[in-house]
Parts: sequence; C-alpha cells; structure tokens
Amino acid sequence: MAVSTVYTVLSLNSACSISKPNKTHLGFNQKQLVFFKKTTTITTTRRATTVITCSAGDTVVIGLAADSGCGKSTFMRRLTSVFGGAAEPPKGGNPDSNTLISDTTTVICLDDYHSLDRTGRKEKGVTALDPRANNFDLMYEQVKAIKNGVAVEKPIYNHVTGLIDPPELIKPPKIFVIEGLHPMYDARVRELLDFSIYLDISNEVKFAWKIQRDMAERGHSLESIKASIEARKPDFDAYIDPQKQYADAVIEVLPTQLIPDDNEGKVLRVRLIMKEGVKYFNPVYLFDEGSTISWIPCGRKLTCSYPGIKFSYGPETYFGHEVSVLEMDGQFDRLDELIYVESHLSNISTKFYGEVTQQMLKHADFPGSNNGTGLFQTIVGLKIRDLYEQIVASKTGAPLEATKA
Repeated sequence: MAVSTVYTVLSLNSACSISKPNKTHLGFNQKQLVFFKKTTTITTTRRATTVITCSAGDTVVIGLAADSGCGKSTFMRRLTSVFGGAAEPPKGGNPDSNTLISDTTTVICLDDYHSLDRTGRKEKGVTALDPRANNFDLMYEQVKAIKNGVAVEKPIYNHVTGLIDPPELIKPPKIFVIEGLHPMYDARVRELLDFSIYLDISNEVKFAWKIQRDMAERGHSLESIKASIEARKPDFDAYIDPQKQYADAVIEVLPTQLIPDDNEGKVLRVRLIMKEGVKYFNPVYLFDEGSTISWIPCGRKLTCSYPGIKFSYGPETYFGHEVSVLEMDGQFDRLDELIYVESHLSNISTKFYGEVTQQMLKHADFPGSNNGTGLFQTIVGLKIRDLYEQIVASKTGAPLEATKA
C-alpha cells in the first residue's frame, strides 16, 4: 500500500512554527493519530510528537468529479487559463506525474490515491471506481494539510505501468483542484471543498467521446472500449454518479433536441445547473433573473447553420435543491460572434466586456469550443476565479473589521 510523507515545507502565505521531528509519515501502515485544527496540527507517532502551529492558509480547494473520458482534462486547461500561466507537470519530477502546476493553480488527479495497483485490482476483482480500491483516509489527510498551508508528498499512480510510483512533493497553491472519480464521495473531503463541479455526460455522448479518445489516442479497439464501458457501469452508477447531488454546479451534456432522432452525437445540448444559496457564488442568468426564458438568437447578429442554436434559462429543482439552469442546444459557426450571446448573460464574473469570448477564441482548438461544453466550462472557470477573490478578500477584511469594532 502506498505510503505518503507530510513535510514541513510551507507556502509563502503560511505562518507556522514547527517543533521536531522534521517530517512525519501518513499512511495506513503507520500507527499514529493525526489531529487537525484551524490553527494547529498535532501529529503523534510511537516515537515522537510534532506540533505545527499555523495560521489559516489562503488555499481554495475545488473538486471536479466525472467519469473517465468525460472532459476533465479540457476543463482543467480552461480553468488554469482563466488564472493565467500554462499548466505543466512538476519540473524535474516523474515524467508520468498526473499533476499540473501553473502560477496560481495546482491540479492533482485522484487516481493517485488508488490503494491497489492495476494487478491488485484484477486480483481482487474490483474496478478503480470501487471505494475499496482507493485510500480515502490519505486523500482526506493530504487535502486537509494543503488547505492548511502544509506541503505533502502525494503518491503517483502511473497510468502507463499501472503501478503506484514513489511520491512527489505538492506545495500549497492559491487554487488547489482535486479532479477524478471520487472528490465528493467521502463526506470529510466534501467538507474541505470551497466549490464543487460535476461533469454529467449522458451515456450516448460518453460512448462517442470514449471511442474518439481511446481509439484515436490510445489505440484501443472498439470491442475493448465497449467491454470497458459495460464493465464499469455498475460501479459508476453506484459510486460516481450519486456525487452530482452534492455538486455546486453540474455541466450536463445530452444529445441535441434540435435534430429529430439524432444518433450521430455531433450536436449537443448542454445544461449548466447551478445550486442556489452557495456562498460566494451567484448563478448566471439570461435576460431576467428568476424568469423562465427561451431564446433563439440566430439571425443578423449570430450566424447559425442547421440545426441552429437555442438557449433557455429558468428555475428548477435538482435532488431537492433549488437551482438555476442555463441551457444551450446547438453550436456556434463563428466564435467571434459569441460576444452577442455574452452580452445577454449576467453574473458571469468577467473583469471586462467580452472576456468570455476572448477565452473561447484563445482556445478555439479545445474540444467543445463550438458548443455549450466549452462555453459553460469557461463561465464556471470565471466564477471560480471570482469565488477565490471573494474568499481571500473576506479573510483579509476580517481583521480590519475586528479592529474597527
């Protein structure tokens, strides 16, 4: 089983005092007890006690859940672009690392918390989706440490070899994104998330996407892809899909309704489902907040070839929660004309007029850039930037308010 190490390496915005020893191990084969408080971390082992006293860090933790092959990588590239700087693997580290680091963000893949390697899963007859194949205790401990400004040594799951490689050092960033199969499965980890997103891809669309990715990029046969999907489906339904009820925002991708009996899957209907009442998050709306809107913008200001484009917006109920839903069915012919649609959307958290359109044009070669997947991923990225800035402002403003009082 993978063992990880928590080092006393701290981010620049953390103020901590540390007593010996210099590092402690966090793993199932270590008999120890770990306590986390807002300002103090105490780690007790058989031999020694380490006390790390820290002020609360400024790291904001984002969770992104989706099945394999559902667009997490593209979403991450759009998100890191919003914050500026290219996301790259850790320099000088394992070339098979799943981590991406930019100036502001660090994205880790939760596959790194597999407790069983590929052979182990096969021997036990479990898939990677099964909680028994994952180390949720270590996931919780390390995400908690990062949120509190303490660097960790996180294991690496090697997707090439199927083995669990030696760990890599992860320092607390401003934005820490945990993406993968289970970011909202464990209630303890859910409590650490400042915002959560679920990419909900319908079975028809998922199948088409996985064929495109696994056949074109990974050399898999059509038969093996079908077998893989069928083998994963029971565990997906049991352990992955239920997480969407906890998400603050869901991007739901469905076949179009603009083409009767469409079975090609090239034109998509995409819904951005936004939970009401989430702190630091105001749902996007079209024209009039809280109203029910249907809008076909094709005409003089928006070029639309068959089957056209249709937007809708309105309130709904989703797993017992009040939500606002923005929907786009169809695809853009010219991305530069997206500015017309953008001008009719409110609460999109842009810093200047046309920023959504600029981001979309910047990444016109990304999958989904001509439909609602790219549009809504970009908007959610801007909302996360705004959420981060509000959280930081609230922390820096709190002492000033206390002083005045």
